[in-house]
Parts: sequence; structure tokens; C-alpha cells
Amino acid sequence: MTRTSSPCSSAAASHEATSRRRSGVVSIAACQRLQSAWYAALATATGGRTFSTHGATWVWLPARRELMMMFPGTVRAHAVRPALAEGTRLGASSVRVWLNGAVDGAELGGLGFSPSWQPWWMTAPVAAVVAPGDDAAALTTEVPDYSGPLQQELRVVGAQPRQAWHAVTRDREHGNISGAAYAFYPAGVAGMNGLGSIHQLEVLPAYQRRGLATALLSAVARAAGEAGAVDLAVNATPAGYGFFSRRGFTLLGRGKTYVLGL
Repeated sequence: MTRTSSPCSSAAASHEATSRRRSGVVSIAACQRLQSAWYAALATATGGRTFSTHGATWVWLPARRELMMMFPGTVRAHAVRPALAEGTRLGASSVRVWLNGAVDGAELGGLGFSPSWQPWWMTAPVAAVVAPGDDAAALTTEVPDYSGPLQQELRVVGAQPRQAWHAVTRDREHGNISGAAYAFYPAGVAGMNGLGSIHQLEVLPAYQRRGLATALLSAVARAAGEAGAVDLAVNATPAGYGFFSRRGFTLLGRGKTYVLGL
């Protein structure tokens, strides 16, 4: 990744990243900012947008037909209603609200939202995640097999400055895709020096327990590390906690999400 900065600012960023690694401090707030930046990047790549209502930040993802409210400090029905109207206008099929675990989402119930899956925020140093000599996963910017939302969202790896990487694994006999993952290291986002993230890591059921998830994780982690990431964050599901913990990630805390079908 190419970054434009003065020698002093580069030195300061390097010192900040080194200090974070030495102290082991990656906050949940930083993970939340990173998640918001990832969805904003996907929106930009796919013709979506971000907007605000009463100070709340929303991201429209047209490929998924999903509208997302990103980590408001408080949840008030009067701030949500205008965004629901906008979501209907845009053709959203669902609305998701991401919350810090300490934020009260009670007012969402009156708007028809239901509690959904719980993000488990986890973090690890890049150096602990990268597995040397594993070539089962390949970085790519083009996947002819993809269609629909997968094809549209792959555009994020072509954005400049480069801030996203995608890797796939394939069946060695038939060449079919068996798994995929993204890494993200945002450019120009305050507080993100040295912190990248892993997204959409998935191996198809027929190919699981063959080391492919580890290979995918290693490939995209290496790419983020080469771009400057020192630490990685992931919002694991409870089912994925065991996998990530065995690969150097530690649990920071848990968030919550709510969902509404339109």
C-alpha cells in the first residue's frame, strides 16, 4: 500500500503501532471503528453510501440490499425512523443495527427489531497468525466463479489506495472454489495505525477440517501485514471462537446486533 506522509508523521505512526503491540492494547472501540470502515469501503465499491440521521451513522450495502446502523452511542427511535424510511426507498430487504455491548437497544423492539447474532471481538498480532510456507490459499483480484453480491463486493480489492485483499482456495482435482477470506487495512482512518481485520472467512462444508481456513487466514493476514498492519481484529461468531483462539486470537469482549426484515 502506498501512503503519502511526512517523515515525522510516518515515524509517529510507526511508534504508535509499535507501542500498541508492546502494550497489547487493542480496544473494542477500535474494532468497532474498523468494522464501520470495512462496511463503508464495501458500500463505496458497490455503489452504496453512508449517511447520518440525528448523529447516527448508516451504511447502505446495495449488493446485499442491507442497511446498517453502525455503533451509535445511544439508540433512540426518532433517530432510527428516518433511516427506515430511506431504507424502504432504497429497496432494502433488511436493516441491521450494530451495538457496543454496553448500549441499551430497548427502543429497537418497539420498531420491530429482534436480537440477532452476537459478535465476539477478538485480536491477534499478525506475526502469530501468519503460517510460513503454506501455499494452499492464493491472493486474487478476480474470481470468475463469483456472481451477484460476491462478484460486486470483490470490487473492494481494486479500490485505491489499496486497503483490501482477497484469497481463495480451490479443489485440487476439479478447480472449484472451496473457501475464501478478506483482509482489510484501511487508509486514512483515525486510530487505525497498525490495526487490520479479517472478514468473511469461510470454507465450504465438504472441504472443512483440511487446514484450508488456516491457509486462508494466513494468506490474507500476510497481505495486511505487508501493508503495515501489526495487529488483526475479527468479529467471530461463538462457533468460530475455538478456531480463532487456536490461531493466536484472544477475546476482547462481546457486542450485539439487532435485525429487522423489510
